[in-house]
Amino acid sequence: MSMLTLLMTLALLVIALVAILNTLTLLRLRPAPLTTPAPRLSVLIPARNEAAVIGDTVQALLAQTYTDFEVIILDDASTDATAAIAQSAGAGDPRLRVIRGEPLPAGWMGKNWACHQLSQAAAGEWLIFTDADVRWLPGALTALAEAMTRTRADMLTVWPTQWTLTWSERLVVPLMALAVLGYLPLPLVHYTPWPIFAAANGQCLAFRRVAYQTVGGHAAVRGHIIEDVALARRTKARGLRLRMADGAGLVACRMYRDWPSVRDGFAKNILAGHGDSIAFLLLSTAFHWLIFIFPWLWLALGGGAGWPAWPIAVMALGVGARALTAAATRQRPGDAALMPVSTFLMTLITARAIWWRLRYGGPQWKGRTIPARSAAHG
Repeated sequence: MSMLTLLMTLALLVIALVAILNTLTLLRLRPAPLTTPAPRLSVLIPARNEAAVIGDTVQALLAQTYTDFEVIILDDASTDATAAIAQSAGAGDPRLRVIRGEPLPAGWMGKNWACHQLSQAAAGEWLIFTDADVRWLPGALTALAEAMTRTRADMLTVWPTQWTLTWSERLVVPLMALAVLGYLPLPLVHYTPWPIFAAANGQCLAFRRVAYQTVGGHAAVRGHIIEDVALARRTKARGLRLRMADGAGLVACRMYRDWPSVRDGFAKNILAGHGDSIAFLLLSTAFHWLIFIFPWLWLALGGGAGWPAWPIAVMALGVGARALTAAATRQRPGDAALMPVSTFLMTLITARAIWWRLRYGGPQWKGRTIPARSAAHG
């Protein structure tokens, strides 16, 4: 038994056990009525060139069963008809406002600046930041408010159910669920004060207004690429309650449509998620090759001769953890059998991120170069 194979086996065993723990303890939105007075909610959407999706999003939000809310959309210097389509979809509903964003100041990331402006325009007791491509079933706002009330959350991040159609989406997007449910024990997120155990999804972030102000809002993380995690860490650091919940089909999203958009979308954040360190990102890539690709090569090359059950068991741990997290988040468990392919695609994404850093100084996104910044540390 080599030290390398022992490390690989131990790492996958830990990931599998954490995935089981999290699947059993994961909070999920549920279509339940509120048992307390309904607070006023502000649903806040930064939108830049979202003409293809913004109309459906507006209509879905205005069809919510929740009784007291507003929807504010900030048009962030769009070059398409985002604002006009949003207004038309609202059909004069007084709950909808579309505002035009101010020019991006120095030192701010575009989304953070848009969210900051939205927070200043909002009138609600609770602020819900969401993306233009997130879809809300009619009872979703009520379910979110119920979850915040039930958990007494100061900040609630919802992981939307991810719709994936093309093979590149199916093989890459569900890895977010594996990373959260397989690597981060949820009891440590919910019940310890340590900011290192924090995660969030910017597709849906809900705050009590006083909590948002306490952590400094988006102004406090103005230069962070992964501002959602930065806000989560600041929430925990200030002794406030961070909670995470699965969208359970009530809140859903199709993030990307093809391989170029999958590649670039993940490449935008992957370096920041590794402390803005190319060395750390390369080490992480090597680790994932070790646990998700090497066992297959080990068996194929006869490395398990005499003990073939060992590489097969290690492969089963990796595939099983991926399948379990997929099932827990309404993805396709069968796609887990292609985990080596998923790992290879993440390697291509890593290469894209490193190339952007060396060539341009930072990620390329929606016509902007995002300057190199470290991952947030609150």
